[in-house]
Amino acid sequence: MTKMAIQINKKILLFLLVGSLVFFFITVKNSFCIVVTRENNVVRAVRKVSPAVVNISSQYEIRKKSNPFSGYGMDPLLENFFRDFFSPELERGEKRTSLGSGVIIDGNRGFVLTNTHVIEKATTINVVFNDNREFEATIVGMDPDSDLAVLKIEADQALPAIQMGDSGDIMIGESVIAIGNPFGFSHTVTTGVVSAVNRSIKTAERVFHEFIQTDASINPGNSGGPLLNINGELIGINTAIYAQARGIGFAIPINRAKRIISDLINYGEVVRAWIGMMVQPLDVDLAEYLNIKSDVGVIVTAVEPQSPAARAGMVEGDLILSIDGLPITDISDYHSKLKSISVDQAISVKLNRKGKKEEILIQASVFPLALALKIASQRLGITIEDLNEQTRTKYGIRMRKGVVIVNMRRGSHLDRIGVRPGDIIRRIGEERVDHLTDFKTAIVKYRNQPSVVLLIQRDDHLYHINAPMKDNG
Repeated sequence: MTKMAIQINKKILLFLLVGSLVFFFITVKNSFCIVVTRENNVVRAVRKVSPAVVNISSQYEIRKKSNPFSGYGMDPLLENFFRDFFSPELERGEKRTSLGSGVIIDGNRGFVLTNTHVIEKATTINVVFNDNREFEATIVGMDPDSDLAVLKIEADQALPAIQMGDSGDIMIGESVIAIGNPFGFSHTVTTGVVSAVNRSIKTAERVFHEFIQTDASINPGNSGGPLLNINGELIGINTAIYAQARGIGFAIPINRAKRIISDLINYGEVVRAWIGMMVQPLDVDLAEYLNIKSDVGVIVTAVEPQSPAARAGMVEGDLILSIDGLPITDISDYHSKLKSISVDQAISVKLNRKGKKEEILIQASVFPLALALKIASQRLGITIEDLNEQTRTKYGIRMRKGVVIVNMRRGSHLDRIGVRPGDIIRRIGEERVDHLTDFKTAIVKYRNQPSVVLLIQRDDHLYHINAPMKDNG
């Protein structure tokens, strides 16, 4: 091979080498770009779920007392005089707007899940989608105890719905995403991790249990919006009820919410499960008397005959340690757990019976409506009958709605304050009483409350009376 040919071959090899290197680097660069794409799991989850997340605007009216003579530069003494002279002051209505969030859980039927405190005072509710479509919503049902509510909107076509997840397998430290309407900024996305589970939050009104805690920002307006796992599945409903929180968010676990949602859709309210035990907190003196080493928990003081607890073998004196793995340290824990139990659910109760630890399975059921009159007699000291021709004639009653008290237990609270046979009960708590069935339903509903407000009518006068009720599970 000539010298010139060798030089030509070297140039060709050099060209091929340089070309190969350029091709290599271009390929590596393109491959690297694919690896570090900006479309990560959070972006995909938000894109997937956003169409099902809605903003909720509820309008409500508050009544304010106003002085018609204020604001005219009048001497303060004269202004105060006229204020007193025209007492009670005139009331004026002032319209307010509350902002919150929600999520479509059933696109075919138009069901929207949100928090109760977002809509409980509303006169009108508007639901706005991220594509600016707006619908007026009606309330299907709400449950203040869990702070959950279900709304319904009517649409011409199926709506985008979220995919339900499982809050039972949440891992502390896993990534979560919150979407909502904080301070009116629609469809705001924040991210964080699960900080803790089974958190209890005490507010001015009540104690909430079993919350998911996250460091994803949850502010006023986020309430009712979804908390998602990294796959875009609904694992919780965000709530901004804890005003002292800074960098701490809380959400209601979706597994706990599912049975409440079902009750709200089917019945318009939550149907409470019946266990049939009366309990009291365990203190140091009681623990010493019963020879129990622990001084925390609740102790069974009575078991209702033929109740689920009685059929399962619970007896007076049993110390309840946990229910379904949740430690029961006080009355609040006990009642919170009862509220999370659904009808026909089997619960595992770990207890201390005379120094020995045992585990009992109780099958919860619906409280029999037939026992309502017995409760009214035992706890309120009254015997009730429907308003029929006989009772109206006997007591000279003209009206046809309500139930009439026909007997009083001497020495009962209602007897001592002057309630008497012939008085008519028109309302119990928030429940209107038109017939005996309404009375029974209301008594069953409020049987676990320490007291209940009765609206009693005598002739043409109405009286609100606060009547104590014994605490019973």
